[in-house]
This record gives sequence, structure tokens and C-alpha cells, in this order.
Amino acid sequence: MRKLHLHISFVFLFIASIAWAQAPDARFSQFYAAPLQLNPAMNGVYDGSWRTVINYRDQWSSVLDKNSFRTVAASFDYRHNIVGDDYLAMGFDFMRDQAGEARLNQTLGHLNISYLKKLSGTGYSSQGQYLIAGGQVGVGQRKFDYGDLWFTSQFDDFKEEIDITAANNESLSGNTNAYLNVNAGLMWYGIIDKNFSVYAGGAVNHVNSPMVSFLGDQGRVSDKRWVIHAGAQIPFGDQMSILPAMVAQIQGPSRSYTFGSNIRYSNDDWREIAIRAGFWGHIANELESSVQTDAIIFNLTLEYDVMQIGISYDINTSSLVTATNSRGAYELSLMYTAPSRERRGKVVCPNF
Repeated sequence: MRKLHLHISFVFLFIASIAWAQAPDARFSQFYAAPLQLNPAMNGVYDGSWRTVINYRDQWSSVLDKNSFRTVAASFDYRHNIVGDDYLAMGFDFMRDQAGEARLNQTLGHLNISYLKKLSGTGYSSQGQYLIAGGQVGVGQRKFDYGDLWFTSQFDDFKEEIDITAANNESLSGNTNAYLNVNAGLMWYGIIDKNFSVYAGGAVNHVNSPMVSFLGDQGRVSDKRWVIHAGAQIPFGDQMSILPAMVAQIQGPSRSYTFGSNIRYSNDDWREIAIRAGFWGHIANELESSVQTDAIIFNLTLEYDVMQIGISYDINTSSLVTATNSRGAYELSLMYTAPSRERRGKVVCPNF
């Protein structure tokens, strides 16, 4: 009965997504470890010469097995000094999200560009402020597979069974047209002292409102996704600090809010080793219902010099808790930041 309850819920979500292609964008619980998926203005914001990130999320595998909701993302960004202490950063990102037995998926790839303007501090100072403006331009497409679906016209009333070889009499296309997608964002951060920083940013995704419907020109355009995020690192001595953060995302009727904090312990050495542990809450609305607690998230992150590896688990607390037995999603993140080789000083950035 638990699996039946869950499958019925996902069938209704799938039908709504197919008809209007308005399923909300994929999200990561470790949003702080998926910078270019969060805000284009985070392009180039890191301590080093270049950065690459890989993220993976698997949700509902406890009940949907191989048909779980899976999201994989990857990005690369590079920063170059252009004048004074200002920088131009460029990069690219890729994301693929797949859900359910029909493998409803969306694929997006972008080119990224951002400008980092220093507002205060010198190139050799450990303090300062930056204002960053960033943009992403790319191409996307959504698809699903008819092979594992059946429709009412394929039900044989005489035999009382499904005949998948019969015509489904549906006018749906198995994929949308490839569409242009544009995102934009702003971000500010200030470095107050060692291990003491604060930041805030915002972004709007699908600025150009692309048509993403499986019904062709009869469908709706993609809802814009608005993002607001903020955070800080607050030290307690040379080795311990806390990193509170939050992100709010609104897309059409969907509302999603994640907030919490990591505790970070570092050996404070030249070849730094640090460990983070965190507790987060996620609240969201379900269809037309009011906002309610959706998941409680625990995470653990290991930093070793230029590498950062994170793992997190979402404990489901939504109305699907009976079907899932509280089992939600797990995520993995991997970040590599190449050491800086700048001679005139480096860009000092927050720990996210």
C-alpha cells in the first residue's frame, strides 16, 4: 500500500508535467556545493585559479528502485584578472534531471560569464568586498519515454488487460523542441577577517521564458525561477567556525526553502584539512497546499587541501512519509579548486 500510494502520487505529478512541462527545476540539498546551479554570479567565486564541481542526487530509490528521481550536474569555471583587482570569469555547466518510469528528463547546458568588481580592500589584503554580476546562456530540452506508459485507449475491455501494441491515440510528442535558456544573477560578499565573512545574492532563471511544452505551441512557457540566498562564516577561535546559510526558490506555484548551518573544524595548517557537519531543514508547498516541512537534511563534508567531498541525506517528512518510511534522498558532491598562481595577490573568497 505504501508503494501504491507513492506511485499514484507520482502519476498525477507526471501527468501535470507532461501536459504543461511545468515541473519545477531540480534542486540540490547541498546548494552551497553546487555554485553554478544556484547563481550565475557565483561563477569565479573561489580561492584558486580554476574550479570543477560534480553533483549527484538520487531521490525515492527506496520505493522506485531504478526509476528513482536522479539529478547529475557538472561545472567548470576559470577566472582571469583584467584591470586592477577586477576579474572576468568564464565557464560552463551541465545538468540532467530524470524522474520516474517514463524517464521524464530535462537536459541543460550553459556557457557562463561573470564580472567581479572589487569594492574595497587591496589585492594583498585578507579583507575586502566584491560585487559580482553573472549570466548564463545555453540550450535545453525535455524528453520522456512512451515505452513504459499505457493509456486508456490501450486497455482491452474484452480481455481485461493492457495491449501496449495498440495505438495510444495521444498527440503528445516524446520531446520538446530544443530551446534557448538565459539566467542572470547578482552577488555581494565581504571578507571581514580570517574565517569571518558574509554574502548575499539573487538570481532569476529562464529570463527569456522559453517554450518547453510537449504540446508544441499549445503549451505554456517555462515559469521563471527566482532565487535568493545568503550565508556567513562566523569563527570561534582559529580552528572552529559555523556556516549558516539559506536559499529561497520560487517558480510559478512552487515554493522551496532550505536553511540551516554547518559546523567547520580545521587544522589551520598550510595544507589544510577540515571537516564539516551540518543540520538543515527544507520546507515546500505540495501542489495547492500550504508550505510545510518536507525534509530534514544531515550532511558531512571533508576538505583536504584543494579537494572537497560532501555527502548528505534527506529524511522525508512530507505527506509521502507513509509510503517512503521517511526515506528520501542522498547526495554526493565533489569539488576541486586548483591552487592560485597569481603573483600580485589572490582573490579571497568566503567558505560556502
